[in-house]
Amino acid sequence: MAQTSVSFRKATEVDLLGIIHMLADDKLGQTREILSDPVDARYTAAFAAIDADPNQLMAVAVSPDGGLAGCLQLSFIPGLSRTGMWRAQIEGVRISADHRGSGLGSRFIEWAMEQAKERGCGLVQLTSDKTRPDAIRFYEKLGFVAGHEGLKLSLS
Repeated sequence: MAQTSVSFRKATEVDLLGIIHMLADDKLGQTREILSDPVDARYTAAFAAIDADPNQLMAVAVSPDGGLAGCLQLSFIPGLSRTGMWRAQIEGVRISADHRGSGLGSRFIEWAMEQAKERGCGLVQLTSDKTRPDAIRFYEKLGFVAGHEGLKLSLS
């Protein structure tokens, strides 16, 4: 499938089950996602909160047949540092197994960066789990630099 035939758009609730399937489609995702139909109510509530927040964009890549080819979440974050600069945070990036290696991931991230520029963001940031070295290499090829040490603390 030609990568140019894939389009990007804001996700709708109809996309939710497909998004969850993409999030669960690797070793790490299998341990933290719940695949069920209907979807677990926590996903529905989270999607509703994302959809209602103007500083959140859940996006999907859609193939010509209407199937989901990828997903990502883009958060627009205001800040006081750097002279009040807005930044964008990219999270939950997944490309479906049948589209990996096609260049779609690069196009999708570039599209997300354009969305951030259009919103006036001066910086785009993301995190990737250290157990995903291929993903880290992918982001570095796109120009992302590991300039900070990221720390997380689970609250549950």
